[in-house]
This record gives sequence, structure tokens and C-alpha cells, in this order.
Amino acid sequence: MSPSEGQPNSGPTLSASGIARLANVGRPAVSNWRRRYADFPPPVAGTPGSPLFDAHAVEQWLRGQGKLHQASLGQLAWRNIENYQPAAQLEDALIAAGAYLLVNGDQPEDLLTPKQLLARLRTLDSSLAELISPVLPQRWTPQLVTVLDTVAQLSREQEPEIAFEYLHDEYVNSAQSLSGLANTPDIVAGLMLALTGAGTVVFDFTSGTGSILRLAADRAVQDGVPSRCYGQEIKPQYALIALLRLWFVHQRALKSGRPAAPPNLHIGDSMLADAFPDLKADVVVANFPFGIHDWGHDQLAYDPRWVHGLPPRTEPELAWVQHALAHLRIGGTAAVLMPPAAALRPAGRRIRAELVRSGTLRAVIALPPGLMPPAGISLHIWVLTQPDPQLELNDRLLFVDTTATAANSPLTEPILQAWNDYLSGHDSSESNIHRVTPAIQLLDGHVDLTPWRYLPQAHQTPAEPTRTLEKLKRLEDLLQQTRACLPAVQATKSTTTVRAPHASLADLIRSGTVVIQQRAGSRDRTATPPSGNTVLTADDVLTNRPASGSFPNDEAAPRIRAGDILVPIRGNEVIARVATPEQIDAQLGPGLQLVRVDVTQFDPWFVAGALSHTENARVAGRASSAGSIMRRIDVKRLAIPVLPLGQQRAYGQAFQHLAEFQARLREAATTGETLAREINDGLLKGSLTTGADS
Repeated sequence: MSPSEGQPNSGPTLSASGIARLANVGRPAVSNWRRRYADFPPPVAGTPGSPLFDAHAVEQWLRGQGKLHQASLGQLAWRNIENYQPAAQLEDALIAAGAYLLVNGDQPEDLLTPKQLLARLRTLDSSLAELISPVLPQRWTPQLVTVLDTVAQLSREQEPEIAFEYLHDEYVNSAQSLSGLANTPDIVAGLMLALTGAGTVVFDFTSGTGSILRLAADRAVQDGVPSRCYGQEIKPQYALIALLRLWFVHQRALKSGRPAAPPNLHIGDSMLADAFPDLKADVVVANFPFGIHDWGHDQLAYDPRWVHGLPPRTEPELAWVQHALAHLRIGGTAAVLMPPAAALRPAGRRIRAELVRSGTLRAVIALPPGLMPPAGISLHIWVLTQPDPQLELNDRLLFVDTTATAANSPLTEPILQAWNDYLSGHDSSESNIHRVTPAIQLLDGHVDLTPWRYLPQAHQTPAEPTRTLEKLKRLEDLLQQTRACLPAVQATKSTTTVRAPHASLADLIRSGTVVIQQRAGSRDRTATPPSGNTVLTADDVLTNRPASGSFPNDEAAPRIRAGDILVPIRGNEVIARVATPEQIDAQLGPGLQLVRVDVTQFDPWFVAGALSHTENARVAGRASSAGSIMRRIDVKRLAIPVLPLGQQRAYGQAFQHLAEFQARLREAATTGETLAREINDGLLKGSLTTGADS
């Protein structure tokens, strides 16, 4: 009887997606191989719709066919974890790898036994060892030996913390981790922390794998300020992964002589079994689960946390909000992610009214859809405070609506500008995305906190007619310039780019003709807190503007050179741009990867155009979660045509023109939308006419 007919398989297995990653192809190619090749290994487990294949047999078959992609050491380490069996214990393998890196990552010695590993963990912290102990076996299995050997090799190539962060990112992006994990992307976590400001005590009561807390701890280390992270997570595996990530940051702080207290993270249900009933934090952040109606309504009817009213059973998010406030010190700030429905559901209007009336709710910020799951929904950030009864009550709310913001437009800067203006009282000016509203205007029968309802478009005065006409002339000129940027092309059946052989960037890196760099944001090589520095951001690259981001200075961070190719790490497509003259010599910021080519063999614009090919979004990365349009781009997965340098330059010139065309097209679209609104308002307000009145 074959394994596919029911015989159990005890070795590591691969899904069709895992095979695709091994070969660096799309999943449809795997389905095609199964149909075309009779010797393709049969499934050994799974279901007809989601079959699993013997990992060793598949690897041998791919190698024999010449289809096995040469994996990096990091990819190999993740592959060993991803193939761990039983699959339900994959997180345990990741935790074992993290614990091993934490205590032994920078020491090339023989493999520690589980007992030795626990002893070293106890040396660090007895409670940490106690939490990790149930995950570790009495002795390593052959699978775990393979995992730990590869992880140990990886730690000799890069710092243990960076190695574990790489494995964590792969885990978050993998299909195995999607159930129940609400990972918070860095752009959203960073925005939440920027809104709350720094604090000595930071608390996340649904921490997941620790994305927000780790970013808070990392920023505290970089800024050289004392900080301690507290967290609680109901799923033990997520809690242990989060704890290990925080311990890596804590170790880095100690090595650099920075003030730091060890993280404090508990496993359990925050609502029904609060591990920190007396904790009052400076900063509370949370991305809690939505729509869970069995959150404990009946058991908690008389809970002292319900200062603003008992949350209805159907309003679990308002229960979480009051839990956050219960752990916030007077004057502290909380930022929590909320579903948009929580802003207007009738059942929650009484509690919303109390939050507004008491001055507790400070801002509601609508994010663009697609930043994180659920895909297609514009999540809100509610910013709250614990008002000081000795101070005058705040009676104004800030509403920000970025739902119409394009994917390649700046997001964080306009939100923080509106927030800082609101805090300073300099918020009299209104814009299309934000407005400050008196609380009294919200306290009607609905208490609808949906931001777009309070934006000022309908109340704007028309622009001066002469200025509008000047903008119209500028738009005409811009459209002509945009059209002129398009390269001259003609139809053909085939080109040299199609017929040419292709070389992967991974191979070119090994040959020394291509270098890929990223900012090592988690590293800190200085003993004193560095000053702020302007760095190039992903938004800068997408909008062709000079460096505008703010980040602590890091002398080791890559600096942009002429001819460097810049690619955002996350996006729904691969967008590669050659650095503009204004961007040269800026430091590379987080969220970007830099591709530096040997200009005696490669034309940078040709390489950028080849990387930006539409199909590469599928090859270069995977969606960060189910249904998400945001992908984590890894350019090393891509290949480019190999052409003579002269032909590369001809194509590169066309690709450069296309990039200029796209930049001008975005500018024209933004200018045109603003102009259309001004003309519409001018016609209705009487400052402009079509001549129909003459």
C-alpha cells in the first residue's frame, strides 16, 4: 500500500506552496508538474485539496530535474522549521530555535542538550526558563537536531536577534501561522506608538507574537530611555515567541549599557484572568480580536473596569477599550485598533457618548484598506487618555480619514502632523483628511464616530478664481510633459529580453556583481543615544522625492550612491527605482532594500525595469496574511535577463522614461483631483462660470 493510500508518514512534509518556494516558482507550476511527470512524488498525507508530500522525495526529484532553487542559509533554516512534523508543533520548533539563539547564538560550539539549554535560560531569568521548559523535549529529536544545527550556522552569518527576526517573519508570512494570529505590520505598529508617545511602562494585553511591544522596546533602546514592556497573550506559543523577541532586545540593551528592565509577559485570557490587575502603564497599545461575543459578559457584569458602562454582549471591542483604560495611568495614552463598525453600532452608543463626554477619547483615525487583515476594511485607531481630574476637561476630538489615500502615498506623516497640531492647539486649519470637532456636536442620538462624517469638504470656501485658472494651465502643461515621457515603442513578436538567458539575483550576489543591503534597524552599535537623522523612506522612493524620514542616526546604515536601485520591502507589486540625484548620500531607511550592481556589467535602470515586471510580485514574496494585498518582497528570489551592456542601456533608457511617466502621472492625478473639486465648488459658489449666465 502506498503512503497516499493511507499509510502514515513520519518524516517532514511539504505543501504545494512549500514545493513552489523550493523551486522559486508559482504554485500553478507545481500542479503542472504533477500532471506532466509520472515520477513526481505522490502525496503522503493531507487531503485531495491540500495534499502533503514527502520533503526528501520532493527535494531529490527537484534536484534530478534541475529545478531545485539554491536556498540561502536563512531559507534553509526556515525550510527545516516549516517542514517540522507534526505540523501542529511547528511553533515549538521555532521557540526552541529562538531559545537556542538567545543563549548560544554567538558561540560556535557543540550542540547544547535540552538540559544545558534550560540551565543557561535560568542564568538569564528563572521565569523565562520556566515558561520555555514545557516546550523542550527531554532529548533532541533528529528533526530538532537538523533545525538547531542550521540555526546555529545562520547565527554565525548574522546576529542571533536578526536571525530570529527573519525566522519570525517567515513564520508570520506562512500559511501555518494564519489561524488566530493578528500580526500588526510595522507601519501600523509604528503609527500607534508615535501617537501614544514614549513611556516608561508599555502594556499590550493581546500581544500575539509581540510585534508592537518589540517595536516599542527597540525604539526605547535606540533612544536610550528606560522602558519596560508588559504583555499578556492567550495562546501559549504566541506568548513564548513574543517573550523571546523581547528578550533579544533586552539583551541588546544590556550589552550597550542602556537602562532596561526584563520584559514581563504572562499567558492567559486578559479579560477573564487579568495577570496585571494593579498595573498602570504610561502607554497601552493593542490589536485585539474583533467580534468575539463570548468574551465573558455574564461573568463580568459587575467588573470595576466598566467605568463608562457595562459593554453589551455584542460590543466586545468596547470591553477591550475599557480594559485598556483600566490599565492606563492618569495622563497616559492608549492606541487600540478597532473595526469601523464599532464607531456607529447602536448598541455601543451609550459607552461611546461617555468616552466623548468625559474627554477620554481623543482621536479616531481611519486607515486605508489593505494595510492589514481583514483585507478590504478600513480599520480605525482610537486614541484615548485617562483624563486628569485636576485639569480642564478636553472637549474636542480629532478625526482623520486616510481611507482614500493611495497605496504609494505618505500615510504616517500627515496623520502625525494633524495629531501634533491637535495636541499643541494649532489645529484651526482644516484639510481634506482631518478635522477637529467639538464634543457637543457628537453627542446626538447616534454618537457616530466615523471620521468621514466630520471632514470639511462640504464647508470649504472656493479657491480664488485666478488661482484656479492658473492651476488649470499648470495641469495642461503637466499633462503634455507626462505624455512626452512615454518611450517610443512598436509591436513585435519577440525581443531579446524574451530570448535571453536569465540569471537570479541570488546567483549574481554570489558572483559578486550584485549586492543587496537593508538597514539593520534592530542593531545598535553605540553606547550613547544617537541624534535624529533624515533617512530615505519607502514613500520617498515611490514619490521620487528627497529623503524625508526621521530615524536615529546609525553610522553603519547604508548610504545611497549614484546608480543604487531602491525597492520597498512591502507592497502589492515590485517597484524598483534608481536613486534620484536628490536622494544620493541619504541613509537607507527601514522598509527599503538597496540593490547595488556592478555598473561595468549592468545598467541600473535596466535592472530596475526587469525587477518591476508585474509577475515578480508573485515570485518575490507572499501575502503577509490571508487575503492581504500587502506582500513582503524579497528581490533575491527574482531573475533578470542577461544582455550585453549596450542593449541593457537602450532598454534602461526606456524604463527610466516609464518611471518618470508614472511619477508625473501620479502628480497629474493628484493635481487634477484637487482642481476638479475647486472648479466644482467655484461653479456652485459663483466665483467661476461656464458662460451660461452671460
